Amino acid sequence: MNRKFGIALAGLTLGATAFAQAKWDLPTAYPATNFHTENITQFASDVDKATGGKLKITVHANAALFKAPEIKRAVQSGQAQMGEILLVNYQNEWQIFGTDGIPFLADSYDAAWKLYQAQKPVLEKKLAEQGMTLLYAVAWPPQGIFVKKEIASAADLKGVKWRAYSPATARIGELVGAQPVTVQQAELSQAMATGVIESYMSSGSTGYDTKTYEYIKNFYDTQAWLPKNAVLVNKKAFDALDKATQDGLLKAGAEAEKRGWEVSKKKNVEYLELLKKNGMTIHPPSAQLKTDMKKVGDTMIKEWLDKAGPEGQAIVDAYKKM
Repeated sequence: MNRKFGIALAGLTLGATAFAQAKWDLPTAYPATNFHTENITQFASDVDKATGGKLKITVHANAALFKAPEIKRAVQSGQAQMGEILLVNYQNEWQIFGTDGIPFLADSYDAAWKLYQAQKPVLEKKLAEQGMTLLYAVAWPPQGIFVKKEIASAADLKGVKWRAYSPATARIGELVGAQPVTVQQAELSQAMATGVIESYMSSGSTGYDTKTYEYIKNFYDTQAWLPKNAVLVNKKAFDALDKATQDGLLKAGAEAEKRGWEVSKKKNVEYLELLKKNGMTIHPPSAQLKTDMKKVGDTMIKEWLDKAGPEGQAIVDAYKKM
């Protein structure tokens, strides 16, 4: 009798252990070799260690589980317990998601961090209403101007064939008097080779990946904006964890955020060095070009604030006071 009772008790204990272990999915749209994904993979490993194996997170890279536009909805509905999104992609849903896509509002890593701090409380409130928690966010490298000829001011971009890949980049082209042409990244090399475009704005990473240096020899490091990827958690899934596991997850998230920003800065320098090695000249923008582009930014901030309303104004005001 005692032996049977012992076996039954052992079975119950095993059952409790199995029940206590949570298995989560974390979809992201980026390849496994992308620095954001590498950071997430490290984060998942850190969570495993911090929770003593009680929370296992499987990272699904390269849109393998959900496509980029589906990830936020998947986390919100609980189809995935976590997910990574590019915040600016959701600006049409709510203008505040696009705060870090406003050109020339935050033009350095330090400024982008301050803008994030100003945006964060409003972002957290909105995500909470949608049943989610913001775990952490990491900036992409900053955006600069690739252009065939040397430029000293925005006037030098007048009439230039300008690649547009989003409403914001098309609007910049219009405001500087360039000719916006819609070209997606997959078609970028071909568009440069055939003279369809002579200039565009992006990060050093895109410039290197698309071998822009084979066609365009100048990059102006305007650091125009630094969009962020955010890692979101489904609130019900988080609340179902015990306190120690929650603490382990939050600690690993804070470490991933710090590490991610440092890696982004490092990668930005690496990409610019690679462009230089391949024959591209990296220019600091002239005082005139900075002034001209700031005017473009001011116009676009006003246009964004008209849509974002008091919430947007409060963020910009808080950011400017920092």
